[in-house]
Amino acid sequence: MNFKTATDRLTDRVTADDIAKACRVARNTIARARLAPASAAYRSPPEGWRKVLARLARERIRELKALADELERSSE
Repeated sequence: MNFKTATDRLTDRVTADDIAKACRVARNTIARARLAPASAAYRSPPEGWRKVLARLARERIRELKALADELERSSE
């Protein structure tokens, strides 16, 4: 596995689109909730966001472990 493939797999685990879908909101809602609260475009995060993000993180644990195992086995 090369560096680009490894970093692509690592950084593609949870996207704003994934979060929006899981929260049942528009992607723009997620983008605005990530802004500084002082920003005029800021919006509050979706209700229940902590549980949703925890679930997404737990789902990705298996994928990240598999990536780590593969990287450790690889000898390039």
